[in-house]
Amino acid sequence: MDVILDAFGQVFTFKVLAIMAVAALYGLMVGAIPGLTATLAVALMVPITFFMDPVPAIAAIVTMAAMAIFAGDLPAVLLRMPGTPASAAYTDQAYRFTQAGRGEYILGISACTSAIGGSIGVLALMFGAPLLARFALNFSSFEYFWLATLGLTAAIMVGGTQVSRSAVSLLLGLLVASVGIDPVSGETRFTFGSDALLGGFGFIPVIIGLFAVAEILRFCTRSASERELPHVPQQPLYLQALRDALRHKLGILRGSVTGTLIGALPGAGADIAAYIAYAMGRRQRGAADHPDEGAVAQIAPATAANNAAVGGSFIPATVFGIPGDSLTAIVIGVLLMKGLNPGPTIFTDNASMINAVFLAFLLANLMLIPFGFLSVRLFKQVLRIPQGILMPSILLFAMVGAYAVENSLFAVVTVLVFGVLGFLLEENDFPLAPMILGIVLGPLLEETFVTSMMRSNGSFLAFFERPVSLALALITLAVWLLPPLLRLWREHRTSRPAFSD
Repeated sequence: MDVILDAFGQVFTFKVLAIMAVAALYGLMVGAIPGLTATLAVALMVPITFFMDPVPAIAAIVTMAAMAIFAGDLPAVLLRMPGTPASAAYTDQAYRFTQAGRGEYILGISACTSAIGGSIGVLALMFGAPLLARFALNFSSFEYFWLATLGLTAAIMVGGTQVSRSAVSLLLGLLVASVGIDPVSGETRFTFGSDALLGGFGFIPVIIGLFAVAEILRFCTRSASERELPHVPQQPLYLQALRDALRHKLGILRGSVTGTLIGALPGAGADIAAYIAYAMGRRQRGAADHPDEGAVAQIAPATAANNAAVGGSFIPATVFGIPGDSLTAIVIGVLLMKGLNPGPTIFTDNASMINAVFLAFLLANLMLIPFGFLSVRLFKQVLRIPQGILMPSILLFAMVGAYAVENSLFAVVTVLVFGVLGFLLEENDFPLAPMILGIVLGPLLEETFVTSMMRSNGSFLAFFERPVSLALALITLAVWLLPPLLRLWREHRTSRPAFSD
């Protein structure tokens, strides 16, 4: 109890709360700019944390991360341009609310579910970190292969009802992911002698091109009447959004648990968590009868999974000193800079400090609701800017963001090329979400498959021998086989002749 009281005393000071408030505004600003990720927001602030004490420094970092992940939804919903990669999974469906004049409503739901999901992820971090970290460390290449396969299966689900077009989009994503140096053999592939392609296509420039630049090209092809965005309602919708979000508590809980577990796996992260949670939401019934209700039921778990994955990624980082993603790698560096060694001993040697960090993390997620609603009201004013000024400005930010991430002019070329590709794909009704997930999971799928085959001397049975691997394999195969089997069974039932007396 003394440790908990000491943790409260370290967090609830004017200095720490003021730093968290400033970090929240900064995270919201960076996350709302397409191409500038939560990791970039944190990385830019690391030099400043050098002059802070450990608790304010880590509190600022976790606040920036939570806010930036949510802020990616602002341009995704209002402009159809995801601010962060984690928002790309549900951008199309969320943007339909803006087209119907209800963008503020769905952003209110996003703020509520992000706060709930992030809080659940932090609670899991606080009370179940050792157990979840031990479970995550049991994952070998076999389990990661099935996890990647399950994620690619989710890519087909998020693509909609046109499975063939979703599959083509997914294969394009896998092709893009294969460009560069082979992760196992070191051979170059599809580089055509270009040194710029040795490292492959940067993910951030690709996603900026597919969404932001493609949307700008679509704007250029519209007529003057089609370019006008709908008026967003001015009446406050936050209480309604909070009530409607709580109606989907089971879906939010499912998304939060999914995000926490996936975030705890090193190398996974919020992007994969959002896609899988969104795909699970699309399998829920009732969306056809009530489109808006069904859309909320699909978006809410994905937004919860986004922020829950951030808390989950801190589990292996704090317990074993193994970064769950690039963000937690920066956090580990800051802890080491402060003379703190992440690992099991941090819970005994620095118990009050680590509990203070967890408490600040929980507070940062609770701050999402007031700060999120404030950012919605402010960012909504972007829609008042004439489109002829707004779109070129966004294009400029996209180019700057791509160059800032890759520090290369080739990134700007990548943005333009994939912008044209994204425009052509969507004009021909090919969904972009499967392509994005193919780019994310392609390297993981390839590397884990080759590594697993080498470990098993070419035996495919090794993919089913470990308990967790077998469970993931059964889930993946069930997702593949059950829908066609059920469809054949229904066709058989309907075609069977009826017998009369």
